[in-house]
Amino acid sequence: MGVSGVGKSTMGNLLSKKLNIPFFDGDDYHPERNIIKMSKGKALDDNDRKEWLQTLNKLALKHVTNKGCVIVCSALKAKYRDILSTKIQQNSKWIFLHGSFEQITERINNREGHFMNSNLLKSQFDILEEPENAIKIDISLTPNDIVKVIKKELLEKTAFGLFGLGVMGKSLSRNLANKGFKISLFNRHVAEQEENIAVNFKNEFKELSTALPFDNIASFVNSLQAPRKIMLMVNAGKIIDTVIEDLLPFLSEGDILIDGGNSNYNKTKERFDYLKSKNIHFIGAGVSGGEEGALKGPSIMPGGAKETYKYIKPYLEAIAAKDKNNLPCCTYIGTEGSGHFVKMVHNGIEYVEMQLLAEIYTILKYQGNSPDEIATILESWKETTNSYLLEITINILRKKEGTDWLVNKIMDKAGNKGTGNWTTISTAELGVPSTMIASALFARYTSFYKDERVAASKKISSEASSKLNITNDNLLKAYQFARIINHYQGFKLINQASISYNWDLNLSELSRIWTNGCIIKSDLMVELVSIFKTTDNLLTDNLIIQQLKTLKPSVKKVVSECVLNELAIPNLSESINFLNSFAAANSSANLIQAQRDYFGAHTYQRNDEDSGKFHHTKWI
Repeated sequence: MGVSGVGKSTMGNLLSKKLNIPFFDGDDYHPERNIIKMSKGKALDDNDRKEWLQTLNKLALKHVTNKGCVIVCSALKAKYRDILSTKIQQNSKWIFLHGSFEQITERINNREGHFMNSNLLKSQFDILEEPENAIKIDISLTPNDIVKVIKKELLEKTAFGLFGLGVMGKSLSRNLANKGFKISLFNRHVAEQEENIAVNFKNEFKELSTALPFDNIASFVNSLQAPRKIMLMVNAGKIIDTVIEDLLPFLSEGDILIDGGNSNYNKTKERFDYLKSKNIHFIGAGVSGGEEGALKGPSIMPGGAKETYKYIKPYLEAIAAKDKNNLPCCTYIGTEGSGHFVKMVHNGIEYVEMQLLAEIYTILKYQGNSPDEIATILESWKETTNSYLLEITINILRKKEGTDWLVNKIMDKAGNKGTGNWTTISTAELGVPSTMIASALFARYTSFYKDERVAASKKISSEASSKLNITNDNLLKAYQFARIINHYQGFKLINQASISYNWDLNLSELSRIWTNGCIIKSDLMVELVSIFKTTDNLLTDNLIIQQLKTLKPSVKKVVSECVLNELAIPNLSESINFLNSFAAANSSANLIQAQRDYFGAHTYQRNDEDSGKFHHTKWI
């Protein structure tokens, strides 16, 4: 691409011969009316170009499944290149031939029989939007030198780099390769512990045949096309900063680093600002879906500068899961650490969803059901309340080892990797009552005190007295009720962060990318996509309100029966406690504020006046 006169046709023809692939000159595909217009000295407008660009795109689509081809055209605007790259973003590479106005004017004036004259050249320079994510070639070079540079970039260098080949890094690498991307792979070398990881991984899977494996950072970075796009798949924490410092000496201005781990959003913001000062772009991308999702299609939540996202968009959206409309479950979230923030809250919602199913399991087990029988009950819930976590819970409960169910042999100590902790801290810092996330986190903490729990059970707990006076339908409705409250609290936290940090987050779009590929995908999430188009508060939606009213009697019955029979159900209990507190027009907080004023002179407002004035009383 480039303005007329830069030598696109000459270089394209020469390159196609060197690569042994077809060559097409875009000028040959202009409709007759465009040629007539240009021959009269009139510039083409966007409407003139649209049909032409679509024709060239169809030409590219036709050849992309074979060896490919070389197409030359002006493509001066970004939106023109978007049309030309439709459906083949991951299989196309732009080459931008550039030179000065004087240099190209001289060339045009020396050409005979070309419909473009130098008078139109100024209009092309005026509309030219230089592509940043392209091979940029100075036309002062000789044709042979230009071809050498292009061949080296296209054939010897890769489009995308994966740094870190743990479980997720390996799965994402295979996903990228399966989508047709040529990638570079890096894993560190640790003598007698991690040796030839990248090489062995490449040799293990046929889709990685064109991938380049490395355990040397300089070679890895130099193998990538500029601007380099490197996704870091290493453990969150200080190791990210160490890796960044290791990479920096080999990076160039405009290169892009993507942190695909579960980093704390505050640290992501710090890294964003730090790398910006060095003219390196940084994206914090939450990735959900686990090992299988990373391989087959995860949900991806990239946050950073919007102008940076467009350069990694083709790669991330190609490997992402697809929603019901075949759109990628990946979208630009917002600036700074917003991508990692929403992934953090995603994990908080996930904590609750897992805890709720654990409580349902506790209740059904108490009722005398075997794991198989519990799985059958949960299977019947899929028709109205399906989710990824419900599905895997059913599979877990049916898994046997010998004559016993495997779940019975697993120690009841639940671990965590920190995101639930961060979410609980964030909800406290932002003043949002995401109480179910905190409750689910503390349930995991409680589970870890196994020895103390066993000792307490011998001294404090009573023997089971009776079966619960509830039905499976009561239990289903209580579960549905609690899930609505969980999603209300999670999205409330996200919305408050959006307001507080000026992120302008789109809750509907966020719900959409969580409808597939991620751990919390569910039928309920699909419903939220349309609900969040009209409100950012679930408790103002008439459908949600009606559902809560219908489900509320069941959750009250289930919770009361469990409390009477000493069954721990912290999240089911918290769901109804929260709504009872939240839906109370008058609460007991007036007494708390009076107490604060009594001992600390913190003042209070009165409800029998509307002045907003603060008062203090001498209580004795």
